[in-house]
Amino acid sequence: MKHALILAICVAVLAASGGLRAQPLDMSAQLTEPVRLAQARKTCKQVSSCEEAVILWCSGYDRADGDDDGIPCENVCPSKRLVDQIRRQIGC
Repeated sequence: MKHALILAICVAVLAASGGLRAQPLDMSAQLTEPVRLAQARKTCKQVSSCEEAVILWCSGYDRADGDDDGIPCENVCPSKRLVDQIRRQIGC
């Protein structure tokens, strides 16, 4: 009980003095290298493999599948079957 009271007082003092600031979470350390690579690339013209294209698409780049046929970046992804296989492998 005594420790909880001391902790509460310390938190209150720090908060009042501006010593406590919420820091944004840095999620980049948790991303895998392929995901970071895909996010750094912005268009299908810049990806070099179907796996990279699927990662880009799964990371939110909706334009990768412009015709909405389930195949992103058709310049590197030849079939929906391959795309589905990659999606299962990467958990997308």
